[in-house]
Amino acid sequence: MSSRTFLVRTASRATTTTRFTPIRTFASAISVPKIDAMHPGSIEISKAQQVATNGLVSAIGNTPLIKLKTLSQQTGCDILGKAEFQNPGGSVKDRAALFVVEDAERKGLIKPGGTVVEGTAGNTGIGLAHVCRSKGYKLVIYMPNTQSQGKIDLLRLLGAEVYPVPAVAFDNPENYNHQAKRHAERLDNAVWTNQFDNTANRQAHIETTGPEIWHQTGGKIDAFTCASGTAGTIAGVTRYLKTISDGKVQCYLADPPGSVLYTYITSKGKLIERSGSSITEGIGQGRVTDNLAPDIDLLDGALHVPDEKSIEMVYRCLDEEGLYLGASSCLNVAAAAQLAEKLGPGHTIVTILCDGAYRYADRLFSRKWLESKKLLGAVPEHLHRYIVLE
Repeated sequence: MSSRTFLVRTASRATTTTRFTPIRTFASAISVPKIDAMHPGSIEISKAQQVATNGLVSAIGNTPLIKLKTLSQQTGCDILGKAEFQNPGGSVKDRAALFVVEDAERKGLIKPGGTVVEGTAGNTGIGLAHVCRSKGYKLVIYMPNTQSQGKIDLLRLLGAEVYPVPAVAFDNPENYNHQAKRHAERLDNAVWTNQFDNTANRQAHIETTGPEIWHQTGGKIDAFTCASGTAGTIAGVTRYLKTISDGKVQCYLADPPGSVLYTYITSKGKLIERSGSSITEGIGQGRVTDNLAPDIDLLDGALHVPDEKSIEMVYRCLDEEGLYLGASSCLNVAAAAQLAEKLGPGHTIVTILCDGAYRYADRLFSRKWLESKKLLGAVPEHLHRYIVLE
């Protein structure tokens, strides 16, 4: 019997005789070269990624660009979303989390068995929780108590010590970032990673996200847009794309209600007092962070996106693209569509799909919550079937 032949036991009902019938081997049943030729892109990506030999941290990044087919067809542009929800921790913040921790390691600010402390609205904390578990550090998180319970629960599930505190302005000493800093100062072998003003955050996107976008599009990209929280993503990607394209790629900040950055950029530097609020989490800002400051003058403009547009896009992306995205991601998508209308047909526009909707489902798909925010009317009537929670 050939070592490449499998045998199947068969039996006749009329007798107890058992016989063996040879069947084809797997190799003879398929043509491997033909299958590989059907998926050349996937094969090349697999060769490039190989094995994440350094564990979870080496699996961060190299996310795909997804063409948003309906919006692209409607605008005549190629609108592409960087699928950051495919990072191991589920969001774009995995990149910043890795870079701020490794920056602290290089500077000798933390040693094995130490503690990382951070102030975060959620996703950076989740990224840090994964990175810290992978590297053997403890993690303490301070966050505004306005964030979803799902995020708080997940952080604790991942082993973090979490302190939800009242949401107050940055200039208030009880702001969650200042409380995080003081907590780190009370501990031995601890570091406050300071994501808002630690430019290792921005560097993550100069070294990874920006180059990935450029090479994935083959340099055929006309514009980039995304929102700003810490500003690491918008600043780092803008810096890289502006540099490599010699300024040809247009970059726009997308801003929700309650943020001062839209006005600051469109008024060429007037910083007004912050007012209003948004249902989006982790984005919008009342100041220019150290991550944004070096690159804010590179931006070509800013786009204001009302909550109504973000919520509408949550439901549209789910229905039209099969993408289950959070409100911040959908603000970015709405901004990309707005930018496509501004630039006209024939352009390639990239944005960031920051994370999925899994951490926000109890809000985004709740009729009661939508009504409380006066956003039920923003959901197109034919998409009300997705509002499945009371």
